[in-house]
Amino acid sequence: MFNPSRDQVRQFFFGVWSKYRSNQPLEGVELLALETILAHPEYHSILDQPERYLDKDYLPDFGETNPFLHLSMHLSIAEQFSIDQPPGIKQRYETLLKQRGDTMAAQHDIMDCLAEMIWKAQRQGSSYSPDIYFDCLDKKIDGT
Repeated sequence: MFNPSRDQVRQFFFGVWSKYRSNQPLEGVELLALETILAHPEYHSILDQPERYLDKDYLPDFGETNPFLHLSMHLSIAEQFSIDQPPGIKQRYETLLKQRGDTMAAQHDIMDCLAEMIWKAQRQGSSYSPDIYFDCLDKKIDGT
């Protein structure tokens, strides 16, 4: 799925969690999704209740974090590392991983920068800029 709907993304995560909880085999990207889900226990109760959360809107104006967007961004970032796209992301991830000593902490730093790049592009009506992405990441690496 290259352009899944909101419901398809949510059904995917509900399905992965359901399979895991019922000891069904997982494969491919489901295994990566499960690793991310397990690292976020704060989302487990949401994933246990698809009928309640399938249609829920998460509004940042009210300080709500969208757990499905968060989990999806982890998968997107993992895909970026696996193919080193944009070129240089893998090296920056490895540097952050060494500095942080924790996969999720490194990915959350990268997620902050990815979100910033997307937000700026949307706000300016421009395309995504690896320069903005990498400037943010380089500041995190340098501690500035």
